[in-house]
Amino acid sequence: MMSFEMNDRKKIGLGLTGFGVFFSFLGVIFFFDKGLLAMGNILFISGVMLTIGLKSSVQFFMKRSNFKGTVSFGVGFFFVIIGWPIIGMMLEAYGFVVLFSGFWPTLAVFLQKIPILGWLFQQPFFRSIFDRYRGKRVPV
Repeated sequence: MMSFEMNDRKKIGLGLTGFGVFFSFLGVIFFFDKGLLAMGNILFISGVMLTIGLKSSVQFFMKRSNFKGTVSFGVGFFFVIIGWPIIGMMLEAYGFVVLFSGFWPTLAVFLQKIPILGWLFQQPFFRSIFDRYRGKRVPV
């Protein structure tokens, strides 16, 4: 089993990914500002590529099962650039969900281990949602 070592390249990648999410959030808050959205998209993609590596990124985005999400995200990015940010963000959101749907169970475990917010995500309502999404049977 490989451990996840944090070298400088991965630290920079995680920082760029975080800034990408932040700028995308600002772009939505400021009434779908296409400049902020485009900057957020560029930072997010470059951060992901630095975090997992160029070869792994290309393999991930070009995998047959992820092709629909990759095309949707790319077309959404194109729409943001040409000036149709609402349609572009809807396409990007769909592509994001399709691309990263395999990571949701890992995210659920991470959210439950956060010191203060973890208590909230360990409550029965959220646990039933997490368990249902993971495919476990929930007692009725």
